[in-house]
Amino acid sequence: MPGVGVMPLKAHADARGRFIETYRQEWFPGRPAMLQGNRSDSVAGVLRGLHFHRKQADYWYVPEGRVLAALADLRAGSPTEGAVAVLELGRGAEVGLYVPPGVAHGYYALEAATMTYLVDQYYDPSDELGVAWDDPELGVPWPFEGKPLLSPRDEQNPRLAAIPAAARPPFFV
Repeated sequence: MPGVGVMPLKAHADARGRFIETYRQEWFPGRPAMLQGNRSDSVAGVLRGLHFHRKQADYWYVPEGRVLAALADLRAGSPTEGAVAVLELGRGAEVGLYVPPGVAHGYYALEAATMTYLVDQYYDPSDELGVAWDDPELGVPWPFEGKPLLSPRDEQNPRLAAIPAAARPPFFV
């Protein structure tokens, strides 16, 4: 998907433990600087999302546990509009994930996990949007059957077909 970045990270380990450089602005040239850092802790079986923003980009890193991240390109006019991708983050998959505005994102905690994420905009409730995690039009291949543990907000996210075209982010090159 244009604008999505997956950055392999390198761990430097010795008898004391390990060190990992998790983010550098230069890895994503031409992108706005990250302004705020956040942390989310999830028990196994939690699904967060799918969320999207018209203005905000996210950068995810999972220092503890494992999650399956899902992305769906909702950007009107994008060459990959409607495409869905999943990738594992965390133990065994040391990567950072850059998610541009307009790409819906969510994750399922395969085990108890901590995610840290940076954003390039300060919190703006008017830019906190969502689409149903189980929307058949998107067809995200989640690794479970049944219903995961969701927040009340995520239980109420609409299907993509119910989101007016004007509310979907445009694609910017």
